[in-house]
Amino acid sequence: TKQKVIMEENVQIQRGAAPTQPQQTTATPTFEFPTQVISLPSEGKVYAESNPLSKGTLEIKYMTAREEDILADRNLINKGIVLQKLLESVVVQPGVNVDDLVIGDINAVYLATRMLGYGAEYDIEVTDPFSGEKQKVTIDLSKLQTKDINLDILNAQNRYELTLPVSKKKLIVKLLTHKDEKDINQEIQAMERLTKGKSVGTDVTTRFKYMILDIDGNSDRGFINKFVPNMLAGDTKALRNFFKEISPDMNMTFDFVSEVTGDTEALDIPFGISFFYPSN
Repeated sequence: TKQKVIMEENVQIQRGAAPTQPQQTTATPTFEFPTQVISLPSEGKVYAESNPLSKGTLEIKYMTAREEDILADRNLINKGIVLQKLLESVVVQPGVNVDDLVIGDINAVYLATRMLGYGAEYDIEVTDPFSGEKQKVTIDLSKLQTKDINLDILNAQNRYELTLPVSKKKLIVKLLTHKDEKDINQEIQAMERLTKGKSVGTDVTTRFKYMILDIDGNSDRGFINKFVPNMLAGDTKALRNFFKEISPDMNMTFDFVSEVTGDTEALDIPFGISFFYPSN
């Protein structure tokens, strides 16, 4: 069943206090911030029962000046980890390890964070696919729903079987998590430093290496790392399509109507720093 990101107001206010210094005579200031409980696209089905995320909800805090500092940090932006740091800053639910979150649930956190910080209206300028002209549009983010997938496919072990159509190799794969994304980013950056940016990009193959856990019963990482770059195109297409079918996520598209031709087309919502830190 499709659903919007549900945000229920949490009556409890999160309090963050600086560590108390011994023999201090003045009171240490405390800071309050409201929180919201949001629903997760996975409904918690990809997490172990002992994991708080298995309830299918997550408590996050409203953005503050601290999060705006994160979004404006050029060092974090250049390293490609600014959104990772934002995620780690807004998740406040006790007992939750942010590294466990799968990518689709992370996108729901980003969407809710943006709406809590700056509202549901998102003003952007896009290129009209019919006329090629620029057109300003306003997107109502509150109307975005989850992707229409069969959630019964998901399991608490986050393990899924797939037989590749060309090579007939039997794979066991997983949905990527926040920890995987951090490790992938570090590996890609290390490769770029090693080759001084002169090698062909490895974003796709690196992600495949983290997605695949087993090939025909062989879970050796060295074997998997050698196999992935040599995968046949027909098999990589099947793998991508398989993940589209099983990945819980938000449907980050909107219906664009051309002011010139009147034609309509579903376009991807631009998803960058400006999504969280609008200039107006």
